[in-house]
Amino acid sequence: MRLKLIVCKVLQREAYYCAARSKNTVDVCLIEQGLHNEPDKLREVLREELKNTTDIKGKQYDGALLGYGLCSNGIIGLSAAVPIIVPRGHDCITLLLGSKDRYQEYFDTHKGIYWYSPGWIDTDTQPGKDRYEYHLREYTEKYGADNAQYLMEMEQGWMTEYKRAAYVGWDFCDEEDYKEYTKRSAEYLKWDYDELKGDSGLMQKMMDGDWDEKEFLVVEPGRKIAEDLTNPGIIKAE
Repeated sequence: MRLKLIVCKVLQREAYYCAARSKNTVDVCLIEQGLHNEPDKLREVLREELKNTTDIKGKQYDGALLGYGLCSNGIIGLSAAVPIIVPRGHDCITLLLGSKDRYQEYFDTHKGIYWYSPGWIDTDTQPGKDRYEYHLREYTEKYGADNAQYLMEMEQGWMTEYKRAAYVGWDFCDEEDYKEYTKRSAEYLKWDYDELKGDSGLMQKMMDGDWDEKEFLVVEPGRKIAEDLTNPGIIKAE
């Protein structure tokens, strides 16, 4: 099969890794990080990408893979002229961990989790000393020292809801620097640190065309993605 994968840039290493191993031809389309914070914008960006269902030679794809979970409802309402295949999960961490059940089990037993991974750390947006000092300099230059301090207090306020920095990686590159970064961030924020071994299985299945209905939703042309509030599968087609 010839497939198009649309995926957030934070998963680019993992996406190319699985695409290279797939028996199918997978064209990877990277989307800028952070759009899950603006779900309406994310939806429009994905909708535009889904309009293009042919490769550079004009051949139609057999399917469009979405490397996203529900992601603040940013995928709700999407449809395409080819089948859309999307993993059943809340966000990209499901893909990193390898299953929604593993994600849910960890979430249920560990409260206040903030996730770290190589791709996320590379965005320079993860909570920690580096982020704090960057924003403090930025706000001080723009608004002065007193206003900067107030803004930083507001910035840090939401972090009190979290208690744990959880690092997840696939161990296909040297991850020691990423792990150490997460440990330092946890120490700075006075959070607990945890480390989980990721699993490429779910993303590999998506690219290989192994779309078990318990793990993936296949949205045929003429239908669209909808949120399923009564089913642990999270999403459905309508």
